[in-house]
Amino acid sequence: MGDVIPFKKPKLKDKFKGKTLCREGFHKWAIVTSNKFDVKAGRLVTVYKCSRCGEQKVKAH
Repeated sequence: MGDVIPFKKPKLKDKFKGKTLCREGFHKWAIVTSNKFDVKAGRLVTVYKCSRCGEQKVKAH
């Protein structure tokens, strides 16, 4: 017997789960602690990563 292939389309709720808030600008920022120093600029930075969509932003101090 071969593998069973699902023919049902995924629901829109499952397809965009967690991304609708991020698309409107309401990210869920979490601090990434692995990088604390920017080598090229030579300064301390804080890296934030959205736990829903994975987008990153950097804030220099």
